[in-house]
Amino acid sequence: MPRKKRLVVIDRELCNPKQTDYACMKACPVNRSGQDCITISEIDKKPVINEELCIGCGLCVKKCSKNAIQLVNLPEELNETPIHRYGKNMFSLYRLPVPKKNSVIALLGQNGTGKSTVLNILSGQLKPNAGVLDKEVEWDEIIEKFKGTEIQDYLRQIKEKKIKTGYKPQHVDMIPKIWKGKVIDLLRKIGEEERIKEVVSSLGIERVLDKETEKLSGGELQLVAVAAVLLKNCEFYFFDEPSSYLDVYQRLKVAKEIRKLMEKAVVMVVEHDLAVADYLADYTHILYGKPGVFGIVSKTFGVRTGINTYLEGYIKEENVRFREEAIVFQKMPKTFEKTKLFLAFSGFEKQLGNFYLKTEPGNLFHGEIIGILGPNSIGKTTFIKMLVGEIKPDAGEPIEGLSLAYKPQRLVLRAEEENLSVEEFLREKTQKTDFSTQEKNILRVLGVEKNKERT
Repeated sequence: MPRKKRLVVIDRELCNPKQTDYACMKACPVNRSGQDCITISEIDKKPVINEELCIGCGLCVKKCSKNAIQLVNLPEELNETPIHRYGKNMFSLYRLPVPKKNSVIALLGQNGTGKSTVLNILSGQLKPNAGVLDKEVEWDEIIEKFKGTEIQDYLRQIKEKKIKTGYKPQHVDMIPKIWKGKVIDLLRKIGEEERIKEVVSSLGIERVLDKETEKLSGGELQLVAVAAVLLKNCEFYFFDEPSSYLDVYQRLKVAKEIRKLMEKAVVMVVEHDLAVADYLADYTHILYGKPGVFGIVSKTFGVRTGINTYLEGYIKEENVRFREEAIVFQKMPKTFEKTKLFLAFSGFEKQLGNFYLKTEPGNLFHGEIIGILGPNSIGKTTFIKMLVGEIKPDAGEPIEGLSLAYKPQRLVLRAEEENLSVEEFLREKTQKTDFSTQEKNILRVLGVEKNKERT
């Protein structure tokens, strides 16, 4: 009977042999039998696990108090080598989506399954290694893997640098660190004046042109990043999460402009907003697997079929269930009976430069969840800050005598907080030395528990 193919991934940031005393090595039955399944890296003095010798017992996973080791058996149907692997005991990507001319392709999938890796490879920013780590793999070897497929010619053009690509990265908050200056000067370095006017008008960013990039909000940075890519004349465009930070109106504007590009080019988009993906894309690929361990790119679906398959959590054509339960949206909202009044708040008025905000008084009842709707820059965040007392209103009274928890729109760390671990940061913000069982469960569900020692 053939051995199951498995991947072992070690989070080298979490791994701390000085504290664990190489407990994984001591527990490994293969090591105890005299073979070198788990060895010590000469580079960082941390463990390296040989996947060929690993028997999949899982003792190393159980003994690692830092939760740094993940051991995953790959699907039996996946009888192929990865397109790319970042290193020994690191993330692997299997397969690539197929670029299609005159169309928009959306990549759907959980964070950590390789969507950004796909974009980096297809945009020419990352040379794939076919899982070979002990030598540099030549482009011809990579291209040969795709012999007879639609993507073979595309990879050959990447090798020969015949493809001009435009790429909008995921992390737009890095823009102020790369470009320190006015938005208009940034755009003028990329495009012609007439085209700049068109893009600026279509995205509605006229008022930010004279702003310094470091003073832009998250939504403004996103629109500037999209504008910068739209100004380029390319054969292939790649957008990594273009709708994050944007309100619904801005998302539709961006989607319309991206769709215009397909008239002359191939467009590929990573998108978590399924409504935007449905509006924007013609085709979809689903990426599934184990976040941070491996990702697999599915076959091509029409956009509606792809979204429904993603919600179902089961790819019929590949006989793969990648989620235990389907995501089902309730057609009718739950009825809500008003309960006891929790608090009443006054109306507020606030003048901030040329911006004036006036809000009406209101009531909150026990058990209610209230949504605050409106476009960006209309005053939603200012209203919340006045409500919790972070901003003093010109008229109206903030809520006093209550313990309030407030999550800001953007997490901006003070200099002294940047080197704190996640756990230290949470303890400082909550003023707690320990968390209750319920609080620990919340951290686990949100995926914070496994990252508590990261900075």
